[in-house]
Amino acid sequence: MTNATAPLLVPSPALVPETELESATMRTVTWRLIPLLFVLYIFNFVDRTNVGLAALQMKRDLGFSAAAFGFGAGVFFLGYAFLEIPSNLLLVRFGARRWIARIAISWGLLTTLLMFVQTPAQFYVLRFLIGVAEAGFFPAILYYLSLWYPRSMRARSSARFIIAIPLSGALGGPLGARLLDLDGRAGLFGWQWLFLVEGIPAVIMGFVVLRYLTERPEEASWLRPDQREWLIARLRLDVDTAPAPHGLPPLRALANRTVWLAGLPLFFLNFAGYGYIFWGPTLIRESLHTSNAGTGWIIAALATLSAAALLIAGVYADRTRRRPLHAAGWAAVVAIACAGAAVSSDPLVRLGCLALIQIGGAAFLPSFVAIPTILLNGPSVAIGVALVNSVGNLAGFGAPSLIGYLRSFPQGDRTAFLVLAIFGVIAAGILLRVQRHPVFASRRTEAE
Repeated sequence: MTNATAPLLVPSPALVPETELESATMRTVTWRLIPLLFVLYIFNFVDRTNVGLAALQMKRDLGFSAAAFGFGAGVFFLGYAFLEIPSNLLLVRFGARRWIARIAISWGLLTTLLMFVQTPAQFYVLRFLIGVAEAGFFPAILYYLSLWYPRSMRARSSARFIIAIPLSGALGGPLGARLLDLDGRAGLFGWQWLFLVEGIPAVIMGFVVLRYLTERPEEASWLRPDQREWLIARLRLDVDTAPAPHGLPPLRALANRTVWLAGLPLFFLNFAGYGYIFWGPTLIRESLHTSNAGTGWIIAALATLSAAALLIAGVYADRTRRRPLHAAGWAAVVAIACAGAAVSSDPLVRLGCLALIQIGGAAFLPSFVAIPTILLNGPSVAIGVALVNSVGNLAGFGAPSLIGYLRSFPQGDRTAFLVLAIFGVIAAGILLRVQRHPVFASRRTEAE
């Protein structure tokens, strides 16, 4: 039974936003949870995407072709996408804290094993297993945050840890370049140093999660009693006034057509995002003839701009509460940037377009990830987010291979960027359709 037609409840004065109690409570929650999740996601994205920098040496040292490397980079997402929903079913059973810790420890160990790769087959198998190990990580964190943050704060709270995506480039670019420069030290290639040094921190962080995170507000001894009571009541008010269905079994989220539809924009936009992540370093070096270190610092500068855009977009999306509409706008920015990169041959113009692709893709995320957490309620949120993420991350498998294939032809870069531009337009169109859903049609779906 749903409450879609139930009248919205008027919050009591104690629950009105911007009170001193709310500000103090949410500030404490944010400082307790977000820094740890942010650092964890930094390592997650660095470990997921460091093959882009490793490719600068791996293809030379191991004799990998562009197609072989592209397939190895992308096969990660097959394991990730197909195990996403089963992983989040286990999360609901065992709890977000323990499951997030398990994911971090297993992906860190497998990442370090990449340093022993010698053949394409070994590379494929390990990348696939890393995807299996990481499956469910991003939805697990979004679900975990939905247990602590009211709907009116979802986009900005998500932005505070999703900012790790662009900042992982700011950290991973220069760090990865320095590790590549260790080539030959202690008998190891530079790319072997990269996988070794960047895999170990995830294992350590997994044990930190077990020790430091709290599962639910009811267990938060680090909140004052009045803060804990306020937060529990505020989250309960969200549930009572939500137009999303109540009391659905988690797997019922798989029958929600709008959740399926919401996954498609991420699928199409991830082609541009992962195309940039895996081939961006190569494109930058080929266009500007930079060194490993120069390429790393350019990636870091672009990542910093993207991080700023992401934070601003998250705050603005929460204020207007038009999440699908905002996400559609940023998808359009990515489409325009891809088209610009396709038609321009000037290296600086192309660099600017690459920057807009990353900035638009980063700013798209805070609005987008809030969509399934508003469409659904309770444990079904974990499965809904997993479904959206599974559909979206299938692009991670196709993007490196598709772009690697298209780039092998004359004028291949232009063709690849035109295809990505079309995908961006499709994503924007789908999000405009999602905006018409009753949950998003009115701004009065959140407690004022």
